[in-house]
Amino acid sequence: MTADLFEGVAAVLPSREVMAEGAVLLRGFARPSESELIAALRDIEGWAPFRHMVTPGGHSMSVAMTNCGGLGWVTDRGGYRYDANDPETAKPWPAMPAAFRQLAVQAAAQGGFPGFSPDACLINRYEPGARMSLHQDKDEDDFTAPIVSMSLGLPAIFLFGGLKRADKPRRFRLEHGDVVVWGGPTRLVFHGVAPLADGKHALLGRQRINLTFRKAR
Repeated sequence: MTADLFEGVAAVLPSREVMAEGAVLLRGFARPSESELIAALRDIEGWAPFRHMVTPGGHSMSVAMTNCGGLGWVTDRGGYRYDANDPETAKPWPAMPAAFRQLAVQAAAQGGFPGFSPDACLINRYEPGARMSLHQDKDEDDFTAPIVSMSLGLPAIFLFGGLKRADKPRRFRLEHGDVVVWGGPTRLVFHGVAPLADGKHALLGRQRINLTFRKAR
């Protein structure tokens, strides 16, 4: 087998990049499942459409959101919380698709967190200019389970900071199919997304979809 052929094989295999203790970036991990993920996403959107939620301070978020799984993350004037029902319809959130759950569990194991059992998947839709300010994921009952975050569509700059808001974040360019897993000592790091640059993805058009899996209860 030639060196060129070895290089071709390596090019299609996901790579594992250590971001910090307890945090890894799995390049291209979700790409082999992109068709299943996008089809499932369309079904979820039909049942629980994306919407721009309002923060407790009354600001409309630039990122549109929906959820699937036993619990969904919501924000409104009453605060941040998990709820089993969509507040707009009072109906349960769509069930988490098997393709979603399987990939999240596999990614968590690759990140060093075997046995991950997510009960919530927050789905964020970024359109050009949308951003997510630095924040911690801390509305869960405990922090022993990791966060698993999948990127689909347009590339984005992921901001991965420290345990204090003032800590300068590192910048990671996330492409379609990339998955970030963080937990343990980095479970409560501040993180966010820089304003999304305009572009057009071959499968998803002018948007980025982010699937964030959590064990909320």
